[in-house]
Amino acid sequence: MTSNGIDHEVIIVGAGFSGIGAAIKLREAGFDDFLIVDEADGVGGTWHWNTYPGIAVDIPSFSYQFSFEQRASWSRTYAPGRELKAYAESCVDKYELRPRIRFNTNITEAEFDEDGCRWRLHTADGGELTARFVISATGVLTRPKLPEIPGVEDFTGVTMHTSRWDHQQDLRGKRVAIIGTGASAVQVIPETAPEVEQLVVFQRTPIWCLPRLDLPLPKPVQWALRIPGARSLTRLISQTYVEITFPIAAHYHKNLPTAALGERAGHAHLRSQVHDPVIREKLTPRYALGCKRPSFSNDYLATFNRDNVVLETDPIEQITATGVRTASGTEYPVDTLVLATGFKVMEAGNMPTYDLRGIGGLDLEKWWDENRLQAYEGVSVPGFPNFFSIIGPYGYNGSSYFALIENQTRHILRCLRHARAGKATVVEVTREANDRFFKEMLDRRGGQVFWQDSCAVSNSYYFDKHGDVPLRPSTTVEAAWRSGHFDLSDYRFATSA
Repeated sequence: MTSNGIDHEVIIVGAGFSGIGAAIKLREAGFDDFLIVDEADGVGGTWHWNTYPGIAVDIPSFSYQFSFEQRASWSRTYAPGRELKAYAESCVDKYELRPRIRFNTNITEAEFDEDGCRWRLHTADGGELTARFVISATGVLTRPKLPEIPGVEDFTGVTMHTSRWDHQQDLRGKRVAIIGTGASAVQVIPETAPEVEQLVVFQRTPIWCLPRLDLPLPKPVQWALRIPGARSLTRLISQTYVEITFPIAAHYHKNLPTAALGERAGHAHLRSQVHDPVIREKLTPRYALGCKRPSFSNDYLATFNRDNVVLETDPIEQITATGVRTASGTEYPVDTLVLATGFKVMEAGNMPTYDLRGIGGLDLEKWWDENRLQAYEGVSVPGFPNFFSIIGPYGYNGSSYFALIENQTRHILRCLRHARAGKATVVEVTREANDRFFKEMLDRRGGQVFWQDSCAVSNSYYFDKHGDVPLRPSTTVEAAWRSGHFDLSDYRFATSA
């Protein structure tokens, strides 16, 4: 414990790329007294937990990396999960972060000690850590969301969620059921189908599936990327592609209806991939492209041409001890049940993944429940001093998560530098600044793609319980500029007596 009665100046909760990026920039800025804690036994966050067959990044690898740590050795334009895990490990080792990480440490609650101007973080094993500042870097694709289906706990076969894949299970020759057709299902279904006796895919809502330019990057290409300027140019091209296909298409839909072009490409891809017109009809989305997260795959749709693959769109009535029964009475015998039902994203239990109590015992989850999800620039919430989020409401605009990480870390460091210069022990966003930002986000969302009538049937996790979509309606360039130029007077900086 330091002389001021705290264990560390900064504690970062989460050892995924958000936590890694924040730690690298903290050290670079001269903030050396920090600790990273994570409930896992390794780094990587999403890429540590998710190891299902076929897992890969869903935007080009050139964008899915830190701007200051660009690799030339990606094996494909869309890197497989094991390479993202290795990239996380290499960043930790290169920037000498490993001694600053405490694994197998599950933060269950955090409370702000107003007298000591510090956070008390309680762990699942009964321990406590204290810090002047907390950076929440717990990510969004780590907490599995289990389906609310009668009988799911009564199934006597093997059950596993895609995010907790059991590699000890041999699926060869087995009867497998997959519930869900989201992003993880799109990747795991083509990998699983060839080896099982039967694969039944239970679809509630079809997903927009677009082709992707997923090409191998042989050694000569990797060598070429080491030429000065080559990686920066490739990243610029990749970032432009990502920006056009989501942030611009989603947030400026009213003025730039580019989604219509994507829908035509999606329909053409579906027609070229699926032979049976009945199955093709079942796989056709009834909502506009952009209402929910689309997917990119060259082999997902074609998997439904296989004789051993069944697409079931009848609602599930119950999971029995030995299978799955639909509303019409059809029962499928199953050996292995795979839950591809996604994650808790913008909901209780994930933002953050622990109970958080600020000034006067103010509970963040309760406050958001009563006031809707909101955070100043996606980073700070009034009533919760010295607490910053990497992935808060209205922070992420749909571009690369690495752009978000770097933007939010830049914002946080501006606050920490200013606090250090003024010897402030309390940094809290003002209510006025937060209200102004939240109003701006709501005022700007009218042009987004999400507010089309058809989105009501998309079952999209973009929509929270209040009917809001807490994605930032802006370009990545604007978000980057604002992270370095927001008015510091939007925060209260104070020194304890």
